[in-house]
This record gives sequence, structure tokens and C-alpha cells, in this order.
Amino acid sequence: MRTSEKRDGRPAAGRLEANGGHPGLSAPVSRRLPVPPRERKPALAALAVLLILGGALATTLLTMRAGDRVSAIRITRQIAAGQPIALSAMEEVQVARTGVEYVPWRLRDQVAKTYAKVPLVPGTLLIRGMTTSASEELGPGKAIVGLALKAGQMPADLAEGDHVQVIHVPARNDGASRVLVQNALVHSIGTSGRGGGGLVSIIVDTADSPTVAQHSSSGEIALAVLPGAS
Repeated sequence: MRTSEKRDGRPAAGRLEANGGHPGLSAPVSRRLPVPPRERKPALAALAVLLILGGALATTLLTMRAGDRVSAIRITRQIAAGQPIALSAMEEVQVARTGVEYVPWRLRDQVAKTYAKVPLVPGTLLIRGMTTSASEELGPGKAIVGLALKAGQMPADLAEGDHVQVIHVPARNDGASRVLVQNALVHSIGTSGRGGGGLVSIIVDTADSPTVAQHSSSGEIALAVLPGAS
């Protein structure tokens, strides 16, 4: 038998060898271009982790700071040493816990039964040691006398805690004015007593209280402020 040949003059075996051993393929098999692996971005991943951690940390700090605040007492008006601390002179305020022994707001009713041990100005945060259960000004040998004063018998800016002279001013000008008490303490002022006369309570020695009360009942008392006196 004769070996069959194709047009190109090569035997079939030769064609198989030329086609890489695969019959029926007349051209080299085309190959796909390699696809690069998906690019990873570790920097973005790290940033996302940091943002998550940062948010969690901020939330934790806010929670901790909120828990480190305490409710304290702040004084709203001036209170002289020895004066009672009225409930109306206190307000609640939130302050950071710093180790200072602020008087808690929940004890305000107890504080209202005490006296200022030192002068208190508006904005003072009350701490332990600023109050006392007994006033030296209201101790033994002292008395509170109420005065009904008219306009002109007291300074317009008279305030609680001021030190004053108590002066006898005769109503009929039939005698000279004289000082009854050299240094008395203003204990309280009635709402109608600020600026134009009214009710004023002062602390004097018990020995002076009868004379002061007698002249006050006849409207012959005037008060003069002693700046800087204590």
C-alpha cells in the first residue's frame, strides 16, 4: 500500500507532529493573557481599623468623663462670715471629680441649717470647712434685734453681712445724735428694706438690745455702714 499524502507533501504523521501532536488543529492554540491578581490596599484597611478603634475610644472617654462628674453646691449671693446659708442662696452645678471635697447637692437641706465660716461670694463652690454648725456672731451674749427703718435711715446699698454703727437720732431734734452700738452685724434685710427703708435685723450684744429696740420702736434709729470692718 502507498502512504497517502496531502497537498503539502507531508505525511499525516508529520502534520501531527507539526500541530503539537493534536490532530485536526491547523494553527497554534492561542493562550489567554495572564490576569494580574487583585490589588490589595493594606493602608486603607489599617485606616478603617484605626477609625473604628478611635470611635470606640472616644465613646469610652466620654462615658468615663460623664461618670466622673459630681453634683455640687454653688453659692449665688454674698454671705458674710457668721451668716446663715439660706437654701435660696444655693444652686446645683455639675463639676469634675478632682479629689476636692465639694459638698454634695443632696446635702443642701443640712447646709441650710449651718452658717458661713468664711465670707462666701457668688460663684463659690461650697467645700467642707466653709460652714459651721454654730455662728460665733450668734453665740452666747448676742441678740438679734429687728429694726423698722424709713428711707434715709439706712444706706441704699446696705447688704447682709455688713458691719454698721447703730445711731440714735432724736425725732424732735431736742438732743444730739449718739452712737448706741459701735459695731453691729446686719443679719438680714427684708425685701422692702433694700434701697428705701424697711425691715432690717442686726446682731448686737444682749446688753445693748433693750436700748436699740426702744429707740427703734419710736423711729429714732439710723444705720451707718463701716466699710472694711469685721
